[in-house]
Amino acid sequence: MIYLKKAYRTAETDQQDVRAAVAAILQGIADGGEEAARAYARDLDKWTGEIVVSEAARKAAADAVPERLKEDIRFSHANIRRFAEAQRATISDCVVEILPGLTAGQRQIPVSAAGCYVPGGRYSHVASAIMTITTAKVAGVPHITACSPPRPDVGIPPAILFAMDLCGADVILNMGGVQGVAAMANGLFGLPKADILVGPGNQYVAEAKRVLFGQVGIDMFAGPTDSMVVADASADAEMVAFDLVGQAEHGHNSPVWLVTSDAALAQKVLDLVPRLIDTLPPVNRDSARAAWDGMAEVILCDGPEEMAEVADRYAPEHLHVQARDLEWWLQRLKAYGSLFLGEETTVAFGDKTSGPNHVLPTSGAARYTGGLSVHKFMKTVTWQRATRAATRPLAEATARISRLEGMEGHARSADIRLAKFFPGEKFDLIPDITAS
Repeated sequence: MIYLKKAYRTAETDQQDVRAAVAAILQGIADGGEEAARAYARDLDKWTGEIVVSEAARKAAADAVPERLKEDIRFSHANIRRFAEAQRATISDCVVEILPGLTAGQRQIPVSAAGCYVPGGRYSHVASAIMTITTAKVAGVPHITACSPPRPDVGIPPAILFAMDLCGADVILNMGGVQGVAAMANGLFGLPKADILVGPGNQYVAEAKRVLFGQVGIDMFAGPTDSMVVADASADAEMVAFDLVGQAEHGHNSPVWLVTSDAALAQKVLDLVPRLIDTLPPVNRDSARAAWDGMAEVILCDGPEEMAEVADRYAPEHLHVQARDLEWWLQRLKAYGSLFLGEETTVAFGDKTSGPNHVLPTSGAARYTGGLSVHKFMKTVTWQRATRAATRPLAEATARISRLEGMEGHARSADIRLAKFFPGEKFDLIPDITAS
């Protein structure tokens, strides 16, 4: 394995220390409630208008969005809803008789309230509104709040507001950043307290979710977005280069990686990417150039197996295979947020319209978790019921194990059932510890 281009920055080393600032805002809102949240919205969002978006504002936003764009948003919403519905169909309740008279089962129960964060700022993240709210709706969450940073004197951009409304947000807040997250977590502005917070955001939003985890659930710990292309000699170098540039434009701290077994392809991509970046509009160009110069890597490997080993080690958020034998890659790869197979698809499709969710684990978290899905909004809970006949072996074994562990209270809660249900009978409730 040879690094033809090596990153000199990483997502970890490049992040600013934001913990003190986030902690101060969260504590300020915990102490000051709605007035504190309004003050942060005024100071940080430059927003003094309504916090809870009115029905009239929702309608005005819909009227302001061109019909062709509405059709595109509806197209994306339909695809994402269809995939989420297919996921929901795989989750079911179950009942099993473990032994005669002992029945146990599981139920799938959605959380009562979800808070969906939709990023704003440099880009209008319409797709994030669709991904988060739609998935919560399909999961059956009874109350969904969404928030997004308002633009001064405008509020949430009309296209985002239209998407939030279309997907079923019950309440929408003109509030971004830590203050928006805190408002949903603490149940401000007449909201129920969120059981779970989901959605991407900048480092301040990610840190706020990390701090609040425990008080509420979160979808995942997330850092800057990252993407990897795995390509062999059959790949189109120009297409690979465009795909890398497209993901680098997310921001200066968004790494992109090329893993390839073909040195000629690697060199073509290294030559193409800077030229393609130069053709972007200025704001996109600056972000992509900073990401490519400081965080991109190009890795030359000795064949498919070594390429797969590198991909599994990096565990990228987005993993795009442009190589022969796609079925082999599908079965071999084990650590990624979302997998894109073949040149006919691209991460941009997944980011915007194709169906699988784009809220995904970053910074190697794909080693242990998947992305946002209906599962994240649901609790798998268990139940059990026993006949008196089934109680006998359960209570005997429970009493002996409990006493072996030194938990006499547990043992006696088993003893009393034996005494009540089987009066006059003798039981051996002392563990045999001679073997130990």
